Amino acid sequence: MFTRSSKWNVKSVILVALIGIIMGVIYTYGFNNVYNLVKLSFLPTGYAPVVDNVFTGLWYMAAPLAMYFVPTKGAGTIGELLAATVEMAIGGQWGALTIFEGLIQGAMNEIGFFPKKERYEKFSWKSVLTGAFFANLGGFIPSYFLFGWSHYQVNVQMLMFIVSMISSLLFDGVLVKLITNLFDKALKPKVA
Repeated sequence: MFTRSSKWNVKSVILVALIGIIMGVIYTYGFNNVYNLVKLSFLPTGYAPVVDNVFTGLWYMAAPLAMYFVPTKGAGTIGELLAATVEMAIGGQWGALTIFEGLIQGAMNEIGFFPKKERYEKFSWKSVLTGAFFANLGGFIPSYFLFGWSHYQVNVQMLMFIVSMISSLLFDGVLVKLITNLFDKALKPKVA
């Protein structure tokens, strides 16, 4: 029987570290490569900046996965921060900025669960989708200023925000919840 420990212990630390490492590798060698290919194909259309936001929800997934396996405060922030650190360390294209973004995205994702311990343990659709919503804000707002998105036409900026929100809700919300539902069926975990 698998136990989702709501306390920080050696098992919890190892689980969050593994999630961070695995997701960091997936971010770097999976999502980043697909992102680059798709963005390159959109360059002639003038809508390549929108592609920046099509994939954003994929880069937020470490936080809720960490919170599922270790349902306690800080698990999402640490999981996403570790994933970002691994991504940067193994050659992620955004360098040290990745760590800053990962910290913000992880912390914002926890808003859907914070401050009640029961929200972490229950891991409900509402908490996951609320976390995805705030993770998107935590990713979009700094990127807006750091990458000069304010220079784009207003209609492109609005499209970028809408696309990033859909991406976050779809990947960081719905996909993560469906994955954790599969874990629930396969592992039948209890929370301790």
